[in-house]
Amino acid sequence: MIELLTADTPNGKKISIMLEEIKFDYKVTKINIYKDDQFKPEFKKISPFSKTPVIIDHENKTSLFESGAILIYLAEKSGKFYDKDQRTVINQWLMGQMAYVGPMLGQHHQFHHYNPGKSEFGEKRYFKISKRIYKELDERLSHSKFLAGKDYTIADIATFPWIARHEWHDIGLKKFKHLTKWYEEMSKREAVQKGYDLLNKGDQIPKV
Repeated sequence: MIELLTADTPNGKKISIMLEEIKFDYKVTKINIYKDDQFKPEFKKISPFSKTPVIIDHENKTSLFESGAILIYLAEKSGKFYDKDQRTVINQWLMGQMAYVGPMLGQHHQFHHYNPGKSEFGEKRYFKISKRIYKELDERLSHSKFLAGKDYTIADIATFPWIARHEWHDIGLKKFKHLTKWYEEMSKREAVQKGYDLLNKGDQIPKV
């Protein structure tokens, strides 16, 4: 059984979506980041940077931190969404999400959604970068069904929850037809719908 320790964030949703896709038995343990649960000594032992999500594989008595590493672990354990012949490409798009898409959209959330009016420089900078990310993803998906090629992979699973916050971004997802097509196709997957509702609150994937 897999225990997922997380807050209700895009990075947490990556893992719940993956767990639904591979049909592993799992439970969610909520980490309340607004009450600094992530800084408690017992959590820091398994998450050195005090970040969520973390998983504990109770079968193997193994814990992992960092969502990209967790996705790779679960993909290798299940044998799904991480084809050996595609891994060089999958890894690039997965690392691109980890190092660029997620962090930059996350900063856009901070300046534009959570703290508007506090930094004109921050708001303009991260809006511009986020808009560029949309364009770059749209361009990729104009000639590739999924991010790493013709097959659905952990790169798509990693990226989707961040684009699912498109209402926060105020960029206009529907302006990007290839990204929109990918987003809508992802949204139809039963496992994506279930995993998106990470804490079983009835959360539904935002429409375009």
